[in-house]
Amino acid sequence: MRTALKRRLRNYSLYLLAWTVFGLFFFSQGLAQKYLSADPTPWWHYLVSWLTGVYIMAALTPGVLWLGRRFPFERRNWARRTALHLLFSLLFSVIQVISESALLFHFGVFPSVMKTFVVTVFFLGMIGFHQNITTYWLILGIQYALRYYRGYREREREALRLELHTSELKTQLARAHLSALKMQLQPHFLFNTLNAIMVLVRQQSAHEAEEMLARLGDLLRCVLDDGAEQEVPLRLELDYLRLYLSIEEVRFRDRLRVDISADAAVLDAFFPHMGLQPLVENAIRHGIGRSAAAGKIRIAAARVNDTLEVTVEDDGPGLSGVHSSPTPGIGLANTRARLKQLYGDAGRLTLEDGAQGGAIATLTLPFRLAQDTSEMDMMEVHAFEDADC
Repeated sequence: MRTALKRRLRNYSLYLLAWTVFGLFFFSQGLAQKYLSADPTPWWHYLVSWLTGVYIMAALTPGVLWLGRRFPFERRNWARRTALHLLFSLLFSVIQVISESALLFHFGVFPSVMKTFVVTVFFLGMIGFHQNITTYWLILGIQYALRYYRGYREREREALRLELHTSELKTQLARAHLSALKMQLQPHFLFNTLNAIMVLVRQQSAHEAEEMLARLGDLLRCVLDDGAEQEVPLRLELDYLRLYLSIEEVRFRDRLRVDISADAAVLDAFFPHMGLQPLVENAIRHGIGRSAAAGKIRIAAARVNDTLEVTVEDDGPGLSGVHSSPTPGIGLANTRARLKQLYGDAGRLTLEDGAQGGAIATLTLPFRLAQDTSEMDMMEVHAFEDADC
């Protein structure tokens, strides 16, 4: 409460100071006229006259502001309100002239002119009546200018709050979309693995089925530990991939050979969680799985300028011998959609035939070390509005 009182006193002091400066400004004009016309009237008469006039206006100003709030100008009634405020301005001028006349006559300033109260009223009315009306409308104009400015700032703050809220909603929606893509991918991988286990059971390969189930359990535990993450360090993604490959090795035994090479400088780079598994699964399914002979899958990761490139290459029949239709599987489609969501146009997945046969899947994304997490949230919503998924 004491703080509010101090604030009021400070505002009131500034208010009086502003009116005092206004009075001194016009006092300087009167003083110049006095010396130019060789007027013998003492200078302090001018000072008392101007300060008395402005302090009366200062006392009347709260009433003008109240009238401005009580009868604001609106589009539907601006003509009536203009006429009403014109009447108020006339009343304001009359009150100001009478009050100033009474005080100045009492102070005895300008005795050669203000001989009686009536003469003083007539004299001040002649020189100040129209000026007082102008002052009333000036006060009203300043009030409306300040009100408009406050409204403008409030609208600006509201627009900023809405923009921030919209940005937060976009971020939440982008994360929800990414999570949905990821959750769609994980059951797809799980169902494929369970189908492979069912095949082993029907073939009465109980030991292999049990081994595959055990390794699947290990992989699922690791994946669930980082289930909420959209990006993980590449070294962790390669650990997931090795667990997945250990499952596939049970199916293919000596037919599957895998070569993984990754520069040490890229092992701490961010990589989409479970982003390699669909590419390797696709290579196994369309490369190794379509041939009775042994096959090899080569996985390589390296930094190229400001990008991370990861390639998955098989020695199978290649793209021309695999796809009967141009529609990609759910794994590749989801991988492309996640890259678009996470990195915009900077994330790409390309498929091409290898020079020596087979197919090569190349995944390209911005190179970011796992310690640089400041841009992670922004990357999740990058180009969200342009994502085509």
